[in-house]
Amino acid sequence: MEPRFEPVMSGQPAATVPPAVETAAVDSSRVLRNTYWLLALSLLPTIAGALAGMQLNFIALFKAAPIMTPLLMFGVMLGSLFVVTRLRNSAMAVPALFGFTFIAGLMLTPILTVAAGLRNGGQLVALSGGLTAAVFFGLAAYATTTRRDFSFLGRFLFIGTLLLIAGWLVSMFLPIPTLTITLSAIAVLLFSLWLLHDLSRIVTGGETNYVMATLALFLDIYNIFVNLLSLLMVFAGDRD
Repeated sequence: MEPRFEPVMSGQPAATVPPAVETAAVDSSRVLRNTYWLLALSLLPTIAGALAGMQLNFIALFKAAPIMTPLLMFGVMLGSLFVVTRLRNSAMAVPALFGFTFIAGLMLTPILTVAAGLRNGGQLVALSGGLTAAVFFGLAAYATTTRRDFSFLGRFLFIGTLLLIAGWLVSMFLPIPTLTITLSAIAVLLFSLWLLHDLSRIVTGGETNYVMATLALFLDIYNIFVNLLSLLMVFAGDRD
């Protein structure tokens, strides 16, 4: 479709945006708006899951089986991810998403328990949340303003995530402090890039399902928060 030209007050012709482009921009804006609302709501089950895990002494399972429990919970999270993906176009998609974020909240129990044992643990949790929010809003503003397509990062990030998971599995059997710190630092960078990638897909119209868009952003934010908190506890934790 050829661009249409209409007169302006200066007397110079100005090209208008083709209707198809205008529609795509409106659709991506709607998906982005719905995603942000659903993302905010999805944090409520996450908080509820974290509180439930703390109240029910969920950490006892991790202490009793420090290897099997994380592996089983990771399997449960993968299963719930599969459920959300299968139901993404149905009326049950949002409840399934909230169920996943509740499970993710339960998975926060070990790190929050460790933080609770620090004199400044509450401050570190708040600082990690604030830094995570700053990363999110900064990258969201950048992706929305520039509207650049960062889909080319997808393959690199996927391979990096697989290597990171492999590193985490190794660290479970070989608890080397320097390895854990290194993996956390890499994870913060990796999932920040994932966040930029996923935001750009929404802005450019590459992701039109707001449930799946919310799931992607939630995973990015969740992992950034957890690994930032891990680093803060190592370097700034005030132990008795």
